[in-house]
Amino acid sequence: MSERYPNKSLNTIYNFFWLGILLYVASYVVAQSDKVNFILINVFQIIGLLMFVPAAIFIIRPKIDNKYLGFLYTIFLIWSLIVVARGVEFSYTSIKQLLFRPKSGLFVYLVPLALLFPRDKIFLKKIFDVIIIMGILYIIISLIFLKDLLISHNEAKSREMLEHFSQYLSFPAGFILLTYTYHSNKRKLFALFIVVFTFLLAVLRARRGLMFITFSSLFFAYLVYQYVNRVKIINTILSAFLIVIVSVVALKIYDANRTSTFSLITERIGHQTRSEVEEYFYMDLKPKDWIIGKGLEGEYFCPGVVEGDRISIYRTVIETGFLQIILNGGIISLGLMLLIMVPALFKGLFYSKNLMSKAAAIWIILFLLYSYPGTPSMFSMSYILTWISIGICYSAEFRMIPEDEMTEMIGNNKMLLSEDLSGLDIIEQF
Repeated sequence: MSERYPNKSLNTIYNFFWLGILLYVASYVVAQSDKVNFILINVFQIIGLLMFVPAAIFIIRPKIDNKYLGFLYTIFLIWSLIVVARGVEFSYTSIKQLLFRPKSGLFVYLVPLALLFPRDKIFLKKIFDVIIIMGILYIIISLIFLKDLLISHNEAKSREMLEHFSQYLSFPAGFILLTYTYHSNKRKLFALFIVVFTFLLAVLRARRGLMFITFSSLFFAYLVYQYVNRVKIINTILSAFLIVIVSVVALKIYDANRTSTFSLITERIGHQTRSEVEEYFYMDLKPKDWIIGKGLEGEYFCPGVVEGDRISIYRTVIETGFLQIILNGGIISLGLMLLIMVPALFKGLFYSKNLMSKAAAIWIILFLLYSYPGTPSMFSMSYILTWISIGICYSAEFRMIPEDEMTEMIGNNKMLLSEDLSGLDIIEQF
């Protein structure tokens, strides 16, 4: 049996899983344009479901060595099932929304099972490969709908498309930057281009939350770079000069175009769009709701918010991740999640010998940071990565792998897509 394919059947299962995820997510993202056949989109999503759900069952390894994690994680999963059960209605519409809505459907509550995924070299390499493929899809889809993103007569729709494209396809590229030592230069540059491109689109469309998210990815990637190259003081000095120069140039460009290209961000820069929504949220929730939430389809009274072509009376979403968790599962859900995540990030940052573990800890930090300007708890690669990262940080064995062994295990300096990814090998070299 080939050393590169130590288990052909396992490799095939991994491919089915990630191909299913790609098909399911990409179909949903394209559907946000409203220029496709929604029945066909649902067909593709069903095919994706039939691929990744059975594969996930085979992939999961239900074994947790850390007793603290095992106890809290079990309670968290049980509580998540209760949250889902409180929102299930046995009707065609409800079941369809549960299955086909990755932002707030059933699979959001199944993502934490990613903590039980394996951490072997083939699976980890496939994660990076899928992130690159998502970046390629992001560029293709963004170019196809560029006019709608930049010059749309429907401001709300344009904003929704940009946020969905970015959340589901471009955000994971930040993980490539955090683990840059394991990747080829072409792969690193491509990931950097994806993040910067997303940031520029966010600036042009005045999406402040999206700007914060993409900028924070770049900032933490910069910190990782400085950490890896900490003995090279000249890097720090040159980087400081570069930041100053870029900042000055950016301010001059903005000042010269503030009434034209950047008019939207100039108009919105001090505008508070969430305060009224949050006030209604605080007024509506009763003490019991704060503790246990309102279930999967929980609503709060919020009249007057324009959503597409209608004005809301009751809403099921609030554009703040922490509050969304509380709306559905209460402080119990949020508390259990924080009790799991916070120790994980400390273990990964301060008690590890390899960059992969530290990057996993930083990804958890980014999730917590994103949970105010956005809602990262969704069925997406970013959220799946968060729970994979938690599993990495709690694994003492993985954290103690020396850096040279980790580089040999998952490093890839020649290929954009690993040859292990036979079922997804759409590009041989980059």
